[in-house]
Amino acid sequence: MPKTTKSGSAKKEELPSTLERSEPKAQRTFAKAHDAAAQEYGEGERAHRTAYSALKHSYEKVGDHWEPKDEKGPSDAKAPGGRGTRAETAGGVDANASKQHLYDVAKRLDIRGRSSMSKGELVDAIQKANDRETRRARS
Repeated sequence: MPKTTKSGSAKKEELPSTLERSEPKAQRTFAKAHDAAAQEYGEGERAHRTAYSALKHSYEKVGDHWEPKDEKGPSDAKAPGGRGTRAETAGGVDANASKQHLYDVAKRLDIRGRSSMSKGELVDAIQKANDRETRRARS
């Protein structure tokens, strides 16, 4: 099912809930990448993975929505290696960002104990907070 209209804008009813709460550019990025991948690989999981990869190149998940990253590029160790990589995905958190950036995101999400966390712990805590906020927004 195409996720873009003939004019190129994203069909809101076809977007994941986290993208419904994100800026139009993020919605278009996901929708266009999904439609191109669906043409190439067929509708299904592979098209969705490809669309999220394209989105995560320029956006990071903060709470229950996606925000532009400071710098474009892979978001975690799994991104450049693809599906066959054994590395874990950070679920939309920009694990390649600086520790200060991750600390600032953790502060916005009101994560306790952030000042004593390592970079990896911040990534995990942000991912858990994002999942919690997404569940809350859906209910």
